[in-house]
Amino acid sequence: MPESRVPRRRRFLVCEPRHFAVQYAINPWMRPDTPVDTELARTQWQTLIDTYLAHGHTVEQVSPVPGLPDMVFAANAAFTLDGRVFGSLFRAAERRPESAAYEAWFKAADFAVQHPESVCEGEGDLAWTGRYVLAGTGFRTTPEAHREVQEFFGRPVIGLRLVDPYFYHLDTALFVLEEDGDGGNIAYYPDAFSPGSREVLARLYPDAVLATREDALAFGLNCVSDGRHVFISPGATALADQLADRGYVPVPVDLSEFHKAGGGIKCCTQEIRS
Repeated sequence: MPESRVPRRRRFLVCEPRHFAVQYAINPWMRPDTPVDTELARTQWQTLIDTYLAHGHTVEQVSPVPGLPDMVFAANAAFTLDGRVFGSLFRAAERRPESAAYEAWFKAADFAVQHPESVCEGEGDLAWTGRYVLAGTGFRTTPEAHREVQEFFGRPVIGLRLVDPYFYHLDTALFVLEEDGDGGNIAYYPDAFSPGSREVLARLYPDAVLATREDALAFGLNCVSDGRHVFISPGATALADQLADRGYVPVPVDLSEFHKAGGGIKCCTQEIRS
């Protein structure tokens, strides 16, 4: 019921899109000849930040670095849990310098940081459920990194294989609605996953919210949920209706300029779990 949904205050790390552009292609969404409206991108990003603040969340910022146009996608830079940070090792050479900037921020904030040995793209492919880590692979983060994450945090890691290149990160195909201690549920697009991974998700979350391909392609699953409010792409109308029917409160935020680089709300949002 709607009245039973209680939001949890969250702490987010973000990066201003001062240098955001589409300068190379490392996923099917990116076309280097596509112009980016930089002022619109800044306005959309600021609206996201203002929306988080209006809902009681804490937002901190890492300084953008010239020459790193994708640094705005803060989620890819790390995965934090229990006050510790597992950093990133990007598959694409163009993004690898981002790791040092984010790790420096975390170290300055007195977090213990582990740099991965295998390709790992942070919350892009790692989702904390409150009980275990759902971990994507197939395009970016490797199964070897899944094992590193389990050893570092001592938390169970469940690997899920992504099979559709349009959903190259787990956070484009799945998000956690509520952590397990609060009831526990997810939303996801089944066809983004291999048959075995779909079966795993169905067993773990038989009451999950299932998205259509249309809503998934509108970045409807690249969401942030605080357990009550779901910050969601306004194009994912059917998914928003499903969430409202379940007692969640959809909060539409338009990040359409960032879709040109294959990112959305969650991509721009790193959650700090201390």
